[in-house]
Amino acid sequence: MNYRTVAYSVVIMVLVSSALLLLKPYLGTLSETEVTGELIVLPEPRRTGEMSVEEAIAERRSIRSYRDEPLTLSELSQLLWAAQGITSANGYRSAPSAGPTYPFEVYVVIGKVTGISPGVYHYIPEKHALEIVKSGDFRKALQDACLGQEWVGNAPVDIVLVAFYERTTKVYGERGIRYVHMEAGHIGQNIYLEATALGLGTVAVGAFDDRAVAKILGTEGNPLYVFPVGRP
Repeated sequence: MNYRTVAYSVVIMVLVSSALLLLKPYLGTLSETEVTGELIVLPEPRRTGEMSVEEAIAERRSIRSYRDEPLTLSELSQLLWAAQGITSANGYRSAPSAGPTYPFEVYVVIGKVTGISPGVYHYIPEKHALEIVKSGDFRKALQDACLGQEWVGNAPVDIVLVAFYERTTKVYGERGIRYVHMEAGHIGQNIYLEATALGLGTVAVGAFDDRAVAKILGTEGNPLYVFPVGRP
């Protein structure tokens, strides 16, 4: 191999490497790849709406059929804020918690949300932001983990509540397990009512393979609830 051939090879390698760097932001939408803590700050949630609490309670239903349409980023912001958003200067959240010990982490499996690539995301209440866990559309994998329930795979978004029991049991002992389950209900009802107020539909899903769901999310916690959300 002469000097000129070596020089050409080096130039080609540099060009290919540069092209890959430029394309990197787009490659994640094409394949299921592990990524690291990129943050997406969500729109500021609204504190007022067009529907009263009483109307939302009256109209709330479990809805399993959704149109093939994306959610907006603002709608997703409202849903996550209702689930575990910060609602006071001292850090209290939207749902009551024993202690408060806040044993839940909220994950979102996104397929179709305007402005966000498909992927698995982790909600960070303190920043009202999403941290990307991995890119790719995992809705069908989540549907399989949920024993084939098609509404999980068809919804543009699936919100998953993951419990870390030790946060509560280290304070309350074995009875803390009961408190964690109570809190799951508090969060779930908030999601239901916010979805109703936004004109969206959801259903609480509890039948799934715990380990399979945890693997999809990349978490060591205990998945307790899956909420597919979409437009009825």
